[in-house]
Amino acid sequence: MNLTIENLSKTYPNGVKALQDVSLTIGKGMFGLLGQNGAGKSTLMRTIATLQDADSGTIYFNGIDVAKEPEKLRKTLGYLPQEFGVYPNVTAEELLSHIADMKGIMQKGERKDTVEALLQKVNLYDARSKKLDGYSGGMKQRFGIAQALIGNPDLIIVDEPTAGLDPMERNRFYNLLSELGENAVVILSTHIVEDVSTLCTDMAIIGNGKVVLTGKPQEVEESLRGKLYEVPIRKEQLPDYQTNYKVISQRFFAGKMMITVLADDVPSGEFDAKAPSLEDAYFKILSEN
Repeated sequence: MNLTIENLSKTYPNGVKALQDVSLTIGKGMFGLLGQNGAGKSTLMRTIATLQDADSGTIYFNGIDVAKEPEKLRKTLGYLPQEFGVYPNVTAEELLSHIADMKGIMQKGERKDTVEALLQKVNLYDARSKKLDGYSGGMKQRFGIAQALIGNPDLIIVDEPTAGLDPMERNRFYNLLSELGENAVVILSTHIVEDVSTLCTDMAIIGNGKVVLTGKPQEVEESLRGKLYEVPIRKEQLPDYQTNYKVISQRFFAGKMMITVLADDVPSGEFDAKAPSLEDAYFKILSEN
């Protein structure tokens, strides 16, 4: 079970090159697609999900040519887009049942069992009879997750899925995605580094429509071991440090600005070695692109 993307490109009418020769091979499990807003993540997700066409390139999933057989792909796809709308004047139970019917779950008893199990899974069972316009943002996001799972899809795409979720809901979602990744190809598109480092066994970073790095999160982190150093400075000192060192990130800690620099050797005695994280690798990539 794998998804193969080869030389995919997409330019919008306004001239924006959303995808530039993107190639990826994604196997069963959790795959993280990391990038800033506007990097091309959503364009790639929509293209895989058959919602728009690429200008060139191919996508295959388990022998399905996605561009030529979109209906066949949709039968095995679960998709939660970044912007997920709902019909406001129906209940979660009613709308999930309708979507399940559209996805081919025709038997009323089977459909009822499927809907109840999904509502339990996303912790919405107690609110199943509440109209969707009364749901909070986090509840609507969980409903979106539930509809994406109807029919036990082999390919699941979730685009910025933890937006609007509180810490407890987010943790529940992490556990759910990890479980799904045992039997399906799950693509998590996000700009939140923690989501990828927590969940994913493989990943890619995309920037300006190009794939700039692929690998396993732990291996990406380890590639920076022994090359990162940090030091607290005053805010007004930042321009000088940026001139003299390769500063890849800065943050405030205990009232002072803490900068992280990339160097082959200890820059000076004022710096301390820093254990690498996926966030550091992400900031390094952003500083170079």
